[in-house]
Formats: sequence, structure tokens, C-alpha cells
Amino acid sequence: MQHTALLGLLAETSIHAGAGQMTTSIDLPIQREAHTAWPVIFGSAVKGALRARAEEQKFDWLFAVFGPDVGNAHEHAGALLVSDARLLLLPVRSLTGHFKWVTCPALLKRFRTDAERLGLTTFDMNSVPDPEKNHIAFLLNSINNKTLYLEEFQFETSESDFSAIIPVLAQLMGRDDAAAVLNKQLVLVSDDRFKHLAQFATPVNPHICIDNATKTVKPGALWYEETLPPDTLLYVALHAQAARIKGSNKSAAEVLKHVTDELFQRPYLQLGGNETVGMGWCKVKIQRAED
Repeated sequence: MQHTALLGLLAETSIHAGAGQMTTSIDLPIQREAHTAWPVIFGSAVKGALRARAEEQKFDWLFAVFGPDVGNAHEHAGALLVSDARLLLLPVRSLTGHFKWVTCPALLKRFRTDAERLGLTTFDMNSVPDPEKNHIAFLLNSINNKTLYLEEFQFETSESDFSAIIPVLAQLMGRDDAAAVLNKQLVLVSDDRFKHLAQFATPVNPHICIDNATKTVKPGALWYEETLPPDTLLYVALHAQAARIKGSNKSAAEVLKHVTDELFQRPYLQLGGNETVGMGWCKVKIQRAED
């Protein structure tokens, strides 16, 4: 029997989970889903970050939960199944005011499906309006005028009561003011418009390398790196099974408890690259079926 949990990951710094290959003019792009082009952090990277955290704390259950090291991988598999970190809310700059948390019906439907598979109660999709036209955006609260600007796009705004999703999203964020802030800043756009924002509204920053002797830029040392911005909300599904390591009778419930109750005594996780310059920090909020 499997035991499950959901990790909400709210980025507190920029995240660079690299794709490992160059695309167009971006030397270091982020990972993306092939069929939607939505940003994602692959499950292998998430599991690696969880394992590294367990190694730092020297837990004696490390091999039972995550499996042996690479040299002994043939002995048994780990007992923890880790999904991709999937996107739920993308922060997008707005000329109308403070940034907006943007999502779309397709993202919300997928999250609801994932949560139900884990045995979690979410929201009724009938309460989520569908902005079928690309120039329409739904808000929970009105703004001074009826026009909203997100990046280069102009939207006609319409008030709609989809507040049923607010408690569910707020529970994943781990912020005391999450519900209040979401009520002000949450925006729902069409699936097609969100796809464009998810592809072209992520930060791309130039980097250089300085010659220590001359204190000038080394020839050719210029590259562009893409990141997920702070305040991005992602989620990860965890499935725990009974330990497979020889001589262990650790149950699935015990495996999951090791991760949810012991690994995150401090509710933070660092994902992706550039750890030494402070990138990749996420606030972790754990949700179980019995919560």
C-alpha cells in the first residue's frame, strides 16, 4: 500500500534548473515540458535535492528511502517516488500595478487531477471560469480601470468569483498572508495566452567572467541564463512504498514520515544550480491526505 503527500514549493529566490542544451539565443535555458513548453523541474532533480538534504543531516534511513549510491544501484530501488515539480502560479510583471500571479484553466485542471490521485480534496472546476478569448483576464477584485497589462499584452478584465481555489493555493504557499495576497494578485488567463507568457515572461540574465589579473571581461565570456522568478509556485507529488532494502521491514507510512516529519524540520529546499550564489531556495509546505 502506498502513502502519499503533496509538497508545495514557493520560490523565495530565482531558480535555475537547467535543460543542459542551448535553445535559440539563450545559452542556459530552464527545463520545460515538451508538449506544453511550461517550465518544470524534473523529478530526478527534485529527488536529488531531497537526497542531498538527507545526506547532509546523516539520516540512517537514507538508503532505505532513496536507494543505494550509484555504484550499488543494482541492489535495490528506493522506496520514495518523486514526481516532477509542476508549475501552478507564475509571477508576471504588470504595468497596471504590482506583479500578478498568473494561471490558466489547464494548469488548475491538471493540479486538481494530481491532487485527487493523492487522495486530497481540492476544488470544483465548475467554479473556475474559462477565458476563451486571449484578450480577456479574470480577477477576483476590480482594478481602477478595466484594462490590465501583463508584459506586452493588454487585457480586458472581468470580475469573477473563483475564490474557491484560494484556500487550496494558499495552503501550498506556506505564507500567513497568502490568501489575502492571492485575492489581490491572482489572474486567470486563457491557456493559449498563458503558454506565451510561460515561454517569454521568464527572466533571462546576461553573465560575464572577469579576469582576476586585469579586472576586465575575459574575451568571449558572455552568456545568457534563464531562470524561474521568485514567487513562482510549484508542487511535487510524493508516493511512498515499503522499503526494499534487505533486512528492513519499514512500511510505506514510515518511509513517508521520514521525509515529511524529519527531512523538513526547517521548511526549505534548494533546487537547481548556482547554489553558491543563493539561487534555488523554496519554502516547503507539506500536505497529506489526512490533513
